[in-house]
Amino acid sequence: MEKKWNLLPTADGIDFSGLSEYSRLVLQLLRHRGITAKEKIEEFLHPDYSRDFLDPFLFKRMDEAVRLVIKHIKDKNKIFVYGDYDADGVTASAVLYETFKALKADVEVYIPYRLTEGYGLNNNAIRHIVTHNTKLIITVDTGIRNKKQIDYAKEHGVDVIVTDHHSAPPDTSDYPDCLIIDPHTEGETYPYKYLAGCGIALKLAKALISRTKLSAEHQEILEERVLDLVAIGTVSDVVSLRGENRAIVKKGLEVLNNTKRVGLKELLKTIQSASGQPIDTWNIGFQIGPRINAAGRLEHANTSFELLVTKDREAAARLAQSLNRNNVKRQQITDEIVADIEEMLEAGPLKDIIVAISPFFSREERWNEGVIGLVAGKISDKYHRPCIVITGGDSYIKGSGRSIPEFNLIIAIEECRELLLKFGGHPAACGIQLKEENLEDFKAKIEEVAARVLKGKELIPSINIDAELDLADIDGKLMEMLASFAPFGEGNPQPKFLSRNVAVADIITMGSDNQHIKFRVKSGNSGLFTAVAFNKSEAFVHINIEDRIDMVYYLEINNFNGRSEIQLKIIDIKKSSI
Repeated sequence: MEKKWNLLPTADGIDFSGLSEYSRLVLQLLRHRGITAKEKIEEFLHPDYSRDFLDPFLFKRMDEAVRLVIKHIKDKNKIFVYGDYDADGVTASAVLYETFKALKADVEVYIPYRLTEGYGLNNNAIRHIVTHNTKLIITVDTGIRNKKQIDYAKEHGVDVIVTDHHSAPPDTSDYPDCLIIDPHTEGETYPYKYLAGCGIALKLAKALISRTKLSAEHQEILEERVLDLVAIGTVSDVVSLRGENRAIVKKGLEVLNNTKRVGLKELLKTIQSASGQPIDTWNIGFQIGPRINAAGRLEHANTSFELLVTKDREAAARLAQSLNRNNVKRQQITDEIVADIEEMLEAGPLKDIIVAISPFFSREERWNEGVIGLVAGKISDKYHRPCIVITGGDSYIKGSGRSIPEFNLIIAIEECRELLLKFGGHPAACGIQLKEENLEDFKAKIEEVAARVLKGKELIPSINIDAELDLADIDGKLMEMLASFAPFGEGNPQPKFLSRNVAVADIITMGSDNQHIKFRVKSGNSGLFTAVAFNKSEAFVHINIEDRIDMVYYLEINNFNGRSEIQLKIIDIKKSSI
């Protein structure tokens, strides 16, 4: 599907008074991010963890939660951290586990098995936890929609603290009857709403550490040593990288680039090239995060948890290789299901929402539920439609959805709640469980909701372009300026640029299957630049040497074999009409 190019407003009309130290391009990029006040500009361009990390006790019930945890630690009671099987949940579990261990707590971690237990708390898991004489369960990245299960735990004499970042039920009577640390609950005054599950876990850890008798230096060491985990979980969960998260991730990247974790060191060996480039949010989002997620998608997330907390180098190497193999397998399975759905979609016109249902629900033939969220994301991106992918489960049907900016998926799912056993998520992503007999009614209902909400909207994928550049204006000074906008991610995308009437001087295909393509390009008085498009050689096969093209791209520094050069990373190409 051809994308619409949307060139965002220029710096014209911006009030430059008091902002003379910033270039027009900097102000233009800031404008596109809604940042125009000088104090906000400084905060954005110079994130500072010590300044921007908010007081955890701004959460209304944080003080109560900390006092309850301290009581159980002093009483030497067993504490279970109950996590989720994705990268956010696994890193959040590791954050609390390591913090509690450092404070001499009797702590264990329980992460449910996706294929048999599904998302959230379940009574079988609680029964297992209770047999360990557990007195406190702390959820991370889950729990806000588990009222019944938490009631069940309390009936067994177990205290519960929910730490979560997912949307709370619209009716407060559906809230769990326990201490809740979730910025999305009604009446919660914590000012920043976009922390990931691991960010909420960090808040509890920080609050707990601050109440110890440890020296300020030791407290800082305990806090900072888990920031590599929080950076991984935050980026992997695709939450906003503005405000507090921006400062957390920037500091976390510093820790990650000097990590002492043998597990992460071994994992990085499986994915990093010899270029020596520092780890950034791209590496987390496309290399580290997917491998940590791979365990929970195909086997058990305990593999990833153990990798993060182990101090045994041999075990770390073995675990890292296992995650790497699972990630390759995950990619293959994902591609197969995407191809199945694309074939289905060829049979008829696209609806406003794509509800793709596995042709078979038997365990041997059904789509692997561990990857259906990834599949939904790929289909949603390609067709620019919200998408829910549904497959069979052992006792009920499961689905995972991804959406587009025009459609709030969790609000839409709320309208279908009477047909669902369980659901949760965000505006852009959701998970559902339902009985097979309700499947067709659910499909009809969600399609009716989508048709109503999206009526009259043009569902064409678009690329928002920050600025038009002449290739001759690309230099080291520009690259230094762009570096101040990092870390990039949700809410702060890497700036995209457009250059028109660019001459193609050379074309080379790369990769084991010639799936990548590299151009050498120039325009006007510029020198030659390398422009690379990964996995797009077929998409751009119509481009020839000496063609004139318009090109949308990111700007990056490529460090290879001791050489550094500015490189254009291609997003899209059209033949020039000039």
